[in-house]
Amino acid sequence: MHRIVIVGGGAGGLALATQLGKRLGKKKLADITLVDAARTHVWKPLLHQLAAGSFDTHAEEIEYLAQARWNHFKFRLGSLTGVDRQTKTIQLAASHDEAGREITPAQQLGYDTLVIAVGSQTNDFGTLGAAEHTIKLDSPQAAKHFNDRLINACIRAQTVPRVAGSGRLTIAIVGGGATGVELAAELHASARVLANFGFDHIHPEKDLQIVLVEAAPRLLAQLPERLSESALRELRKLSIEVHTNEKVVEVTAGSLKMASGKVIASSIMVWAAGVKAPEFLTTIGNGDPLETTRLNQLLVNGNLQTTRDPHIYAFGDCAACQQPDGSWVPPRAQAAYQQAMYLARHLQELIDGKTVAPYLYKDQGSLISLSEYSSVGSLMGSLSHGSFFVEGQLAKFMYWGLHKQHQLALGGFKKTALITLSEMLDRTYRPRIKLH
Repeated sequence: MHRIVIVGGGAGGLALATQLGKRLGKKKLADITLVDAARTHVWKPLLHQLAAGSFDTHAEEIEYLAQARWNHFKFRLGSLTGVDRQTKTIQLAASHDEAGREITPAQQLGYDTLVIAVGSQTNDFGTLGAAEHTIKLDSPQAAKHFNDRLINACIRAQTVPRVAGSGRLTIAIVGGGATGVELAAELHASARVLANFGFDHIHPEKDLQIVLVEAAPRLLAQLPERLSESALRELRKLSIEVHTNEKVVEVTAGSLKMASGKVIASSIMVWAAGVKAPEFLTTIGNGDPLETTRLNQLLVNGNLQTTRDPHIYAFGDCAACQQPDGSWVPPRAQAAYQQAMYLARHLQELIDGKTVAPYLYKDQGSLISLSEYSSVGSLMGSLSHGSFFVEGQLAKFMYWGLHKQHQLALGGFKKTALITLSEMLDRTYRPRIKLH
């Protein structure tokens, strides 16, 4: 039986494993295995809510073993350390528990077709002190770590007298992209809720200062300018301090230093600027590495096959795929989802050596959540030759719909309906914020 191994259980990798399990695994047409270093999956666009404490991770986490059992694929715990293209095997590192005890030993896994979907990680561009003093929100573990720091800082801030003109607690966010903007708004909303749970000295305007720093001339620089202007307007309504055209050149234990000479003191600092693929992708291959870009992405052709090995595919943020017009597929969630569905439909044909039309990225627009306050977005096509702008309740509903689309891809209609009902009931008896 043909062995398909998918490395990376993010939104794209898990959706692909689920769809291939239903299409091929159920019919015994292929043996599908998903590999990931974690045991559970959390939808990455929710990490800013997990960091702010406004999202219950246990209600949203998907257990890989259960998903595999329900959808006719296998799950293996481990992180990729190497690929032997000659013997068609991958090497997985040993896994350990929190006490350092070994859970699984280092192991090898054979494949006939390998799909790499390990996503991306935050790129601090080698900024002095950034690795030591900032939290990078690129994983559920990092988001939980930030939330612990946030609650501890709030408890500590209650004992510190407020100095006129400044707050008891300052949170600085480096990066005015979607993650930075959404986190800033979510933190403001969380501070309002915290005030109702004993943190009465943490007022979102008086006691909590949220500072957003962006090196580009405007926020959301990769998105339409009107969307950027609307997001900035909403953030300023929340008294969130925004600095554009400010490049961070050094991070210390308690401050950000800019190229302009400006210094921002901060209690907690988050780095949310830039992404790159994991470093190990540049060396896997047992002396015969695959072709990569300067951002460590694997170069792929239009069928998402790596340029040096047609039996190895890559997609999502860890892959660099050039379009016919010369542009590159952007590292966005919608691109990873489209590519996952492309492979779900065509991987068997490609394995059989058939000619398949190349993947073409379709920009469906962008939606930015500003917590409970609003959402803004631009949608491509449909009502115009370019894009049309949405905001307020309509945009909030559409952002919610993106999450439901992800759940539908993984669980189908019935399960998604039950999850939605459970979420509605959950709000009636749980606090709106995580307090521990």
